[in-house]
Amino acid sequence: MYAILKPATLVLLLVTPAIAQDPEPSPSQGDASDITEGVDMLSEGARRLLRGLMGEVEPEMRDLADALKEWNFEGLDLEDLGAYQPPEVLPNGDIIIRRKDSRPVDQPMDDEIEL
Repeated sequence: MYAILKPATLVLLLVTPAIAQDPEPSPSQGDASDITEGVDMLSEGARRLLRGLMGEVEPEMRDLADALKEWNFEGLDLEDLGAYQPPEVLPNGDIIIRRKDSRPVDQPMDDEIEL
């Protein structure tokens, strides 16, 4: 999908300055109708490209929306985040999120042997 979006973004960035320019030509630019026709062709090409991209991406976005509807986000409470320590990133790239231990530490009894 990113391979499609990069060229589309490039085309939009190239077309935008051409549309924003003053359509009146300077004496060295030539005929105004040629420039206007070129801008019209560029904008039509960009429109067709975006329509094609939307046709390809739309079914995948609908599938994603359907999948997200199946998830239950009602039980998620932001106050629950206080039960966890901040994430740690290990040197190998793993991310560990540890639960804060709210249970009291068991003290060994006098007659118990600590292992």
